[in-house]
Amino acid sequence: MTDSQTSPPVTVTLESGPTGAGSIDDFELFYARRALDRLRTRLGRQGLLDLLAADIEEGNAFLRESARASDGSFKAGTTVLATQGLTSGTFLAWMDEAFAGDESALLAAHPEHYVMGTDAIGARVVENIGPHVCSFYMGGWGTDALAWAADADALLPESEFPRKMSSNLFLADGTVVGRALIQFGDTADGFTANLTVYLPTTCPDDVLEHHLRHYAVEFRNWIIAAAAARA
Repeated sequence: MTDSQTSPPVTVTLESGPTGAGSIDDFELFYARRALDRLRTRLGRQGLLDLLAADIEEGNAFLRESARASDGSFKAGTTVLATQGLTSGTFLAWMDEAFAGDESALLAAHPEHYVMGTDAIGARVVENIGPHVCSFYMGGWGTDALAWAADADALLPESEFPRKMSSNLFLADGTVVGRALIQFGDTADGFTANLTVYLPTTCPDDVLEHHLRHYAVEFRNWIIAAAAARA
């Protein structure tokens, strides 16, 4: 048995010094985000793609093989976020503007966002899917792309969640490797977001679990950014 198993956990408490609000964890998160933003900015989009080329090749091979082995079948998971102080309409208007050209705002929402923008094929995303760095495209995003989701268990009543968008996720060679369905409904003091991802059934469960966590981080930060922009 190791010392780490027999010794009590070590705790460190900030007693004095900094005058600003926040914990040590808050300070570390601020500096980590600042450092990451600097690296992204210095490397630029192509620099990041060059740096991650081998990781992307490996990650896309994983998704491609998962899709082949799953033979068109998917499993789903949903992250639900409750927001107070902002309407879904205000948030989605901000999202539309960001996706139209503010890549920095999109990247800032998650440490594992590397590229979000448009190229010759379409709307490209380079991010982690579980532990895998992947480069995929979002096709037909919008309310007109709900045909495949019409019979999905995750499709919520129109009267409760009137804002719905969906998309296939596909590789540059056209292989469909996932789907996304996001739905928003206003509440008395804000809105609820139901964020569903579909991954090939052969993907390990932890890959799905980590993407549900990914959703929670990125959408929380996008919502906060939208609120800040409105203010």
